[in-house]
Amino acid sequence: RNLLSVAYKNAVGSRRASWRIISSVEQKEQSKGNADNAATASEYRAKVEGELNEICGTILKLLEGGLIPAAGGGESKVFYCKMAGDYYRYIAEFSQGGDKDKAAESAKKCYDDAMAVATADLPVTHPIRLGLALNFSVFHYEVLNNPEEACKMARQA
Repeated sequence: RNLLSVAYKNAVGSRRASWRIISSVEQKEQSKGNADNAATASEYRAKVEGELNEICGTILKLLEGGLIPAAGGGESKVFYCKMAGDYYRYIAEFSQGGDKDKAAESAKKCYDDAMAVATADLPVTHPIRLGLALNFSVFHYEVLNNPEEACKMARQA
């Protein structure tokens, strides 16, 4: 379980960092009026987004197609639902319009499912429950632009 998580986190983490840098470069080049450089950055950003979509899609298919249904309950269920929420959140971070809304909706459902099981089955000090609360609050802050709910959730944890 942890090896799977770390493997995908590493694959996605480096690309998310690259995406942030490329997006920043693209915006700076646009503001300077360097259309050619901005276009090059945009092409590269699109390539990284494609890779992110593919990696996130692969792990989500694995999670939703087998690992979550087989988990039953407790720690494993919370772990896998949180993980699915995280990957939908990553998709929402770089997507636009309807794709962003769809990914955010899916992330919220996964986090809500994980929170329901965690509340019922795990003690408040359990590391997976605390990690879920942290990531769910980050989701509220960064994706839903709701800092009040993010702070409330973090405080309750």
